[in-house]
Amino acid sequence: IGIIGGTGLDDPDILEGRTKKYVDTPYGKPSDALILGKIKNVDCVLLARHGRHHTIMPSNVNYRANIWALKEENCSHVLVTTACGSLREEIQPGDLVIIDQFIDR
Repeated sequence: IGIIGGTGLDDPDILEGRTKKYVDTPYGKPSDALILGKIKNVDCVLLARHGRHHTIMPSNVNYRANIWALKEENCSHVLVTTACGSLREEIQPGDLVIIDQFIDR
């Protein structure tokens, strides 16, 4: 399982037996090193979307490289978290929202 963590949601301590792996892809380097480990005996790969030290702005994230890197690690599923706001009044702070559309530039 691949996990792409956003702001504050990319803590490597959630993984047991962590190892760090730097990779390159046909699209360039992903946002940061992949952190490989396990959660309850399930193989997982954690990737900090904005880099471990939050140095990459959202418009500069190499999304294609991130997904390629997770695919190369045999991730069959990817969970992506984000902390952001909404212009829809019915969505309140703290609500869990699951998107069903994504536009890639």
